[in-house]
Amino acid sequence: MTTPRVSAAAVAALALLGTTACGGGGGAGSDEMHVWMYQDTLVVVQEGAVERFNADSDAEAVIDEVPGDSYVERLRTAMGSSKKPDVFFNWGGGSIEPYVEQGMLEPLDDMLAENPEFAGSFIPSVLESGKIDGVQYGIPLRGTQPVILFYNEAVFEEAGAEPPETWDDILDLVDTFNEEGVTPFALAGADPWTEQMWLQYLVDRIGGPEVFERIVGGDSEGWRDPAVLEAAEMVAELVDRGAFGDAYASVSYTEGGASTLLSEGRAAMHLMGSWEYSTHLDQAEDFAKEDLGYTAFPPIDGGEGDPANVVGNPTNFFSVTSDSPHLDSALEFLTYTSQEEYVADMVANGEVPTTTGAEELLADSPSPDFATFQYEMVRDAPHFQLSWDQALPPDVATPMVTEIESLFNGQSTPEQFVDALAAL
Repeated sequence: MTTPRVSAAAVAALALLGTTACGGGGGAGSDEMHVWMYQDTLVVVQEGAVERFNADSDAEAVIDEVPGDSYVERLRTAMGSSKKPDVFFNWGGGSIEPYVEQGMLEPLDDMLAENPEFAGSFIPSVLESGKIDGVQYGIPLRGTQPVILFYNEAVFEEAGAEPPETWDDILDLVDTFNEEGVTPFALAGADPWTEQMWLQYLVDRIGGPEVFERIVGGDSEGWRDPAVLEAAEMVAELVDRGAFGDAYASVSYTEGGASTLLSEGRAAMHLMGSWEYSTHLDQAEDFAKEDLGYTAFPPIDGGEGDPANVVGNPTNFFSVTSDSPHLDSALEFLTYTSQEEYVADMVANGEVPTTTGAEELLADSPSPDFATFQYEMVRDAPHFQLSWDQALPPDVATPMVTEIESLFNGQSTPEQFVDALAAL
């Protein structure tokens, strides 16, 4: 199962948010507490939480499911009106920053301080991603989605190769599979957000999380950190070495092109979010169960970043509107996301939870081995970097993705890439 991902272009609509929003809230009726959810198959978990909440609380919570293709725009419209939701689904980072800047969201630090057991129930690196400028505005509501290096075990066996443990292994595998007539890495270059995953890991492994923390803090000169240039040079080397084949710019992820290359053995590896496992279960079940391997992104020799750090989408979050007429009830509802019933429902629905101590529950997952690998990867990560195009504000994220595409397509040099980002 997959947690929805929103692109920088979709979030860009938030920048248009007006400053004349008036008070009120509660959606269609102020006597009900409205919880906005992105409409998909995973919402059954939140429906269960609402049922339990309504049985125990004086407030009456209702879920409003909003179609995914219009979620961002409809939320923007609602937040600029008197019909704001009381609680709403979001992606953290840049997806809520405009609302925070206008004082529309309730800070959650006091609530967490008053409920230390609740605050301590989440994996720290995931909870951290719900902060804006050091203040907590989001509580995890769904599973975690780290970026993982997937590979085709049958293709590796035929080539006599082993999964990479170092960057030199990556380069050697590129040469090995090119000699075998297999594209080393599937890459959906037609959807350039897939390309940023490489830069995210490389910058983190080379310079540590501090490099991007400086950038996301608003210092555009952070792009001139030596780690960014070195990462861009490594990307250019991969491209020149044939790591992604010669047609990756036309391969689509949304249409399943990159995943199909991997499952059919035409590519050996694929760096992608953990939802890739579910994609293969749905589209190539035999491959997923028999030949789909997975491992962590390797360390970089001499790099300052901890090899256990991960990048991707820590989770999705619930935030609370500050002028909700049901503020106390909304804050109480947030605590249901760490309850045992909630976590068990997540696992049964194919999600990997963000709470601590969930190891035993993973045996009930539809894919226990993969769920355990993913959970331990996130649990043990000192730092979990939110995808760049979701962490940054839209006016930076959108052109950044364009510059990443230009780098991968050979339309700009690593030096030009750094200069362009520093100028944003």
